[in-house]
Amino acid sequence: MAKTAKKKKAPARKPNAAFMKPVTPSAALAAVIGAKPMPRTEVTKKLWAYIKKNGLQDPKNKRMIKADAALKPVFANKATVNMFEMTKLVSKHLK
Repeated sequence: MAKTAKKKKAPARKPNAAFMKPVTPSAALAAVIGAKPMPRTEVTKKLWAYIKKNGLQDPKNKRMIKADAALKPVFANKATVNMFEMTKLVSKHLK
């Protein structure tokens, strides 16, 4: 016997309000992504766009990001950080 019962469609996921609340970047971070308040998701998108545009990912290990002059103050003056450490360091620059 073949089952013909239809599956209920899952409701669309609602975005998390905490992630969508605009945050203000610090002066160091604003030099890279801009100064106007934006949601955390947008901060991450702009940061990755900057990293890719300037070729700051390690070609052998894509999880490592090399800091240029603009990113060094954001990355606590470290030359390289991994992408998980990056999010932790960037969150310190958001209000």
